[in-house]
Amino acid sequence: MARLMVNNFLNNIDIRNENIKVFAELAKIDYEIVRSIHQKEILQITNWWKDLGLAKELKFARDQPLKWHMWSISVLADPNLSEQRVDLTKPISLVYIIDDIFDLHGTLDDLSVFTEAVNEWDFTAANQLPESMKISLKALFDTTESISTNIFEKHGWNPIESLQKSWKKLCNAFLVEAKWFARGEFPKSEEYLRNGIVSSGVHVVLVHMFFLLGQGINKETVDFVDGFPPIIALTAMILRLWDDLGTAKDENQDGNDGSYLECYTREHSNMTVERAREHVSQLISDAWKKLNRECLSRPSPFSSIFTKACLNVARMIPLMYSYDDSPSQESLRSL
Repeated sequence: MARLMVNNFLNNIDIRNENIKVFAELAKIDYEIVRSIHQKEILQITNWWKDLGLAKELKFARDQPLKWHMWSISVLADPNLSEQRVDLTKPISLVYIIDDIFDLHGTLDDLSVFTEAVNEWDFTAANQLPESMKISLKALFDTTESISTNIFEKHGWNPIESLQKSWKKLCNAFLVEAKWFARGEFPKSEEYLRNGIVSSGVHVVLVHMFFLLGQGINKETVDFVDGFPPIIALTAMILRLWDDLGTAKDENQDGNDGSYLECYTREHSNMTVERAREHVSQLISDAWKKLNRECLSRPSPFSSIFTKACLNVARMIPLMYSYDDSPSQESLRSL
C-alpha cells in the first residue's frame, strides 16, 4: 500500500510538471503572438506618420509616434483591439502636434484663424495660414474623416459630428490659453483648471475611443459623451494637474502655456510652492476617488471596456510623465 501511494504521488508530480511545461509553452506562444501584433501596429503607425509629412514640415514639434502609441497599447490591452489601437494613436498624435503649434509656433492671429477653420471645419478658411499650419489642419481633417468612415462601416454609426465637436472644444481651449499668456494674463486657478481640463486633450482621445470600441452607441450615450461626462472630465483633470506639477523631463518643451500651480501661487501670495504642490496632490487624490466612484456606479451608460480604458488612461499618467515630486497615488487601484 505504501509503495502504491508513493507511485501515485510521483505520478501526480509528473503530471503537474507536464502541465507547468504546457502552460509555459502556451504563455510563450501568447507572448510571441502579442509581440507580433504590436510590431505590425508599430509598422502601420510609422507608415501613417511618415505619409502625413508632419515631422518633416514641423521641425519645432514633437516627433514621437511610437511613444504616443504606448498610450494606446496600455489603454486598450486586449490583443483583439489592434485596429482600434492603431486608429486611437492617430488623434493622440494630433493632440500633441496641435498643442505644439499653439504653444511653440503660431502667432495669436494665425492661431485665431486656425481655430476658426476648425470651428467651421472648412479648409478654405485657412488659405492665409503658414504652410506648417495648413498641412497640420489638412492632416486633422483627413484623419478625422477617415476614422469616421471606418467606424461607420464597422458599427453603423457615423461619429463625424462628435469627433468634430471634440476638436473644436480643444482648439478653442488652446486659443483661450494662448490669449491669456500672449497678454501676460494669469486667470484665477479655478478658471484656468476649467479650461485646462479641456486643453488636456483627454476628451478628444476618449470620445474617439468610445466610438472605436463600438459598444453601446445610441443617441442617448452619444449625447452623454458629447456633453463631457464626469468619467471623461475627471480623467482629464488628473492628467492636467499631473502635467502642471512640472515639465516632463523628456519633453524638452520651451513653450509658455502656464500651469495651475503658477496660477494658484499667484492667487495666494502667501502660499509656498511646497504647500501649493501639496494642494495639487490633494486635488489629484480627490479626483481619483471620484473617478473610482464613477466607474463603479451602476447602472452605467458606458460599457465595462470603455470604463476600464478610462481608468487605464488615468493609471498611465504617472508613468508617461516624470517629475521631481510625485503626488500620493493611494487611490490608483485596479478593478
